[in-house]
Amino acid sequence: MSSGVDAVASKLRAEGYEVTSPEGQAGYTFEAARGGERLAVLVKDYKKAKVNVAHLQQFQEYLGLAGAGHLTGGWIVSTSGFSPQVLTLVRAEEPADFRLGTFADGVLGWDYGHGTPTPVPPAPPTAKVRYFGVFTCKGGVGKTTVSAHLAGAFALMGFNVVLLDLDPDKNLRKLFLQDPRDDDGDASLFVPGKGGAAGTTITVLNSDQWSESENPEIKIVVCDCSPVLSENPRELVNKFDYCIIPTTLNPLGVAKRADVITRTFGHIRAMNPHAEMFVLINGYDSAADAGPRNRLLLDLLKTNIDDYSRADPKCGFIHPDQAKIRYSSALFYWGIHIVQGKPPQLAFAETAGKSNPRTDFLQLADYLEHHTDIEALKG
Repeated sequence: MSSGVDAVASKLRAEGYEVTSPEGQAGYTFEAARGGERLAVLVKDYKKAKVNVAHLQQFQEYLGLAGAGHLTGGWIVSTSGFSPQVLTLVRAEEPADFRLGTFADGVLGWDYGHGTPTPVPPAPPTAKVRYFGVFTCKGGVGKTTVSAHLAGAFALMGFNVVLLDLDPDKNLRKLFLQDPRDDDGDASLFVPGKGGAAGTTITVLNSDQWSESENPEIKIVVCDCSPVLSENPRELVNKFDYCIIPTTLNPLGVAKRADVITRTFGHIRAMNPHAEMFVLINGYDSAADAGPRNRLLLDLLKTNIDDYSRADPKCGFIHPDQAKIRYSSALFYWGIHIVQGKPPQLAFAETAGKSNPRTDFLQLADYLEHHTDIEALKG
């Protein structure tokens, strides 16, 4: 447990609660029992980041699962407060079995986050975080779309994911705002679980808001990079374990982007000596009549990348037979929720029981799980 979690647990014991660790991979920190109460307590020991709507939705969904049937209610206790959207939701619903509390200077308060609590110093990270950079030194190849939906696929696999928006335009953050009219509001998304499993959270942060020690539950960080390498914080680029380089498969794209891709390899390598880099085909045309042209262009692209990888074997190409992102209208129009004034969503909605974007990004995540070491994070 972190020091903040220990302090909250000690405070509850002093108030007569029996504090016990949950069994299995529960969606909360510990259980607190007293009399007829048996509560799930989620402690968020953050220094700066406030608890957001996605955290709230994830916790509330867990409380609704069959495995939480023995609980009588739930608390979220934060050392750094709650976003305005969280407070609005909870105050509007006023649930009898659910409370938000703040903890600062040894005081546990139930004022729904008013005030500016002083955080308990965070504990050092207990597990290595894996960093994925999505980057190419040319704009317009779908970096933001790939970043968001790769994070969504990792979330469906059970990882809590943070997206770092490194592009000065901050388009990724805009696409994840809970309220499109509030530029300073929550930028997060709750991804519901499948088959009765608890869902997971994607949170979008700026680079200066991210801290490994304050987010020990985060295992994967996906960085949506600026196409201008110098605009990306050097300390983050140097942390990339893996880099995804999206490209399109068309004659001009291959002729030009084979050079763009190899220059991208070189730019990243100049700042990061260890990252493994993967070229991904985005907007792939899977129509039958495109087959001969695709094979011709793929052979040319693969030849160029193979030639480069002889000097740098950590640079490679994901063949579309193994993983690719097909063109789809769902991805093309992703982000229309901003225009409609609706909450954020990914292009994973089903049509006739299927979602090609979800299938493609899960296939990509599966490929990465077998060609990287992220599987070790599940332990």
